[in-house]
Amino acid sequence: MNTTFVNQIAVALTSDLQAFAAVCEEVLSLATREHQSLSGHGEYRSTEFYEKRKTLLPNIELLLQRFRNHRMTWQQISQAQREQFEELKQLFQDIQGLLMRVIQLDRENQQAMLKRGLVPVKHLPAAAGQRPHFVANLYQRNSAGREATQDLFPFSQKSSE
Repeated sequence: MNTTFVNQIAVALTSDLQAFAAVCEEVLSLATREHQSLSGHGEYRSTEFYEKRKTLLPNIELLLQRFRNHRMTWQQISQAQREQFEELKQLFQDIQGLLMRVIQLDRENQQAMLKRGLVPVKHLPAAAGQRPHFVANLYQRNSAGREATQDLFPFSQKSSE
């Protein structure tokens, strides 16, 4: 693909990634302020943080749409040409780090809200959803139980065959 065209695509993608990183910084800042508010003994105003999150949403949606468009053109570029743009790789890593910090802080904020009784029961996840290996453990228990039953009643399987 034409080098000038590839450079234009990379510049546009870099610009949008930098804008997204700035939005991620805002989200992290907001989550940090919310965490401080929840950690303190004062009054927590959820509507304040909700409104601020709501104002960030259009920017995030706009950037996500741009990334969808970039993805189509970026995939048309050869792997060798894509690897030349180290700045893009670094931006992706920086954004990933920001998002992980936001997710971790958001989880801590949710736990703080639970402790304060600010989360309605209908918004709580199911108990099984909080245990990642629930299904695997369930299979293990049932298969172990079946084997024990077959050891106790070996004739039950023969009669069904």
